[in-house]
Amino acid sequence: MNLAFDSANNLGQYVAAGRILFQMNEVLPDNLQLSLEEIDDPNSAKSFILENESNLKIAIREYRESLMLL
Repeated sequence: MNLAFDSANNLGQYVAAGRILFQMNEVLPDNLQLSLEEIDDPNSAKSFILENESNLKIAIREYRESLMLL
């Protein structure tokens, strides 16, 4: 999913990249999921990604680290 997100984002397909962010978020455990708002306007997809990408990647990293401790 991360590769798909990076590819869509790099190609300027922000709506597709936003959908992938939602899917990545849904896979995380409830306590690590971000509260993401729906993208209402395709023109706001880029700003949505800029606002949420780094926080989601941090949550994914925390989840991976928690799995390693088990």
